[in-house]
Amino acid sequence: MTQLEYSLLIAPTESQLPKFSYTQHAEFWKAEIMLFPDDKRDAKLRLELLSAMIESFLDGILIFTTEGELILSNEYARRICSKLTPPSANHAIPTEIWRVCQSLIESRQLFPQKKIIIESEIQINASIQLRIRARFLELKSGSDRLLIVTVEDYQQYTQSIAIADAKKYHLTDRETQVWQLRRANFSYQQIANQLYITINTVKKHLKNIHAKQQSIFW
Repeated sequence: MTQLEYSLLIAPTESQLPKFSYTQHAEFWKAEIMLFPDDKRDAKLRLELLSAMIESFLDGILIFTTEGELILSNEYARRICSKLTPPSANHAIPTEIWRVCQSLIESRQLFPQKKIIIESEIQINASIQLRIRARFLELKSGSDRLLIVTVEDYQQYTQSIAIADAKKYHLTDRETQVWQLRRANFSYQQIANQLYITINTVKKHLKNIHAKQQSIFW
């Protein structure tokens, strides 16, 4: 059972969301016509370059129409979608993601002049929590039929941040383990149980971590 939480953001400037990619050869000509209606001669090369770039991103990327027709996606997005509720007969997109997109479409109708981003956090189970962002894909043609969605594994994100912190603050291996769990919202007791140490040892490690963080600013 999934839990959804929505938030609406009015983007003050152009979002820095990744561009798009194509994933199946059969979809190529459809994507070329929709995304590059006036530049078919170079569209194939441009899509191939973007495909190689987008497939290297950690986040999942999905692009589809306001009618729910999937146009483009990368491998990570497809893996994430396979863990979600199977799509309905009317849409090729998992139900949880389509609900976020419906909120975006409805918000666009209420605020037609605003650049809107809808954020949602989905708790799939105890170990998987996703952060979804949806917005309209703005094209030079002025079409507003395409939506771009990024799907981020929240735990993977927090782990990446913890590892970056470990390098930045020169944490020991044990401090890094403690910090990774703390960043994942583990309690002191849960950290102690996970690492087979006492709560006092957990507190000691966290005290050392905070001291190292503070030393950077002095």
